[in-house]
Amino acid sequence: MWVNDIIDRIKLPFRKEKELFSALYDILGFYPRNINLYKQALLHKSASKRNEKGRPVNNERLEFLGDAILDAVVGDIVFRHFEGKREGFLTNTRSKLVSRDTLGKLAKEMGISDLIKFAGHNTSHNSYMNGNAFEALVGAIYLDRGYDACMRFMEKRILAHLINIDKVAYKEVNFKSKLLEWSQKNRVKMEFRDIKQERDENKSPVFTTQVFIEGLEGCVGTGYSKKESQQKASKDTLQRLRREPQFIDAVFAAKGDRTKMEEEPVMSVPDPEKEQEDFIIETKREEETKSKKQAVSNETVIQSDAAQYQALHDEFTLDDISAKPREKTREEIIAEAEAAAFSEMEK
Repeated sequence: MWVNDIIDRIKLPFRKEKELFSALYDILGFYPRNINLYKQALLHKSASKRNEKGRPVNNERLEFLGDAILDAVVGDIVFRHFEGKREGFLTNTRSKLVSRDTLGKLAKEMGISDLIKFAGHNTSHNSYMNGNAFEALVGAIYLDRGYDACMRFMEKRILAHLINIDKVAYKEVNFKSKLLEWSQKNRVKMEFRDIKQERDENKSPVFTTQVFIEGLEGCVGTGYSKKESQQKASKDTLQRLRREPQFIDAVFAAKGDRTKMEEEPVMSVPDPEKEQEDFIIETKREEETKSKKQAVSNETVIQSDAAQYQALHDEFTLDDISAKPREKTREEIIAEAEAAAFSEMEK
C-alpha cells in the first residue's frame, strides 16, 4: 500500500503540470516551451516566492515587459487595420484595446483569472489583478517564443474571436472625457476630488474619487488606479445627469448664483457723452458754487465775529454799574438836623 502512496506522490506533480499545460494550450493556442515563465506570470505579488538569492519572485517584472510588448503589437495591428487614420485616432483606439478594464475582462473570459495564484480571499472581481496577469502572460510568450508569437496570439486568439476592433475604435468609452466635454459646453465648473486611498486584502492600492459640479456632490467611483476611479465616477455622474432632471436643475441654479456674483457690476456703466457734457458744464458750475460757498462762509465768519464781539462788549459794559451812596457820619447827621431847625425858626 505504501508503494501506491509513493506512486501517487510521484504522479501528482506531473498531473498538476499536465493540467496547467492543457489550460495554457486552450488559452494560447500552443504548448509552452518554458513552463516556469508562465507559472511566474500567473503568480500574484501577494503569493510571492523567494529565489535562491532571497529576492521575491512574482509576475510584476513580466507585467512590465508585457505592457511594452502589448503597446507595440496592438499599435502595429491598429496601424495596419485603419489605413489613413490620424495619429490621435490610432492612439485612442490602442488605449481602449490595452486598457486595464479591457484586459481584465479578457483575462476573465479566457480563464486566465482562474489560474492566478494569490494569497487572500477570492478576487475574481479584481480587474486590476487580472489585467496585470494578462500583461505578464504576454511577457512570458515573448520570452518563450518571440514577438511573432505575441502577434499571432493577439490577432488569432483575441481580435479574431473576442474583440471587434471596429466597434472598439468607434465606441466612446472615455466617460471622463465625455463629462469634461459636457461641462465645458455648458460652462459649468467640474472637478475630481480624491476622497481616500487604501489597500485591499491583497495589499493592492484602491482609490476613491468623487465628482463635484458647481460645488454639488456628484457620484463616487472606486478603482485600482486614479484613472479607473475617475472613469467610474464620471460614468455614474453622466447617468445621473440623464436620469435626474432635478440634479441638472440644481447644477444650473448653482451656476446661476455663481455667475451672478461674478458678473454683477460694482458700479453703473458711465455714459461717455453724458460724462463729457457734465465735465464741460460742471466746471463752471463748480467754480460758481465754490465762490458762493466761500462768500457764505465769509459772511458766516463775519457774523460770528460780530456776535462774539458783541458778546464780549456786553460782558464788559459799565452801563449797569452805578455809584453806591456813602453812609453819613453822626456829625453830618446832627449838622443837617440843626440846619433844618434854624431854617424853620426863621420862617
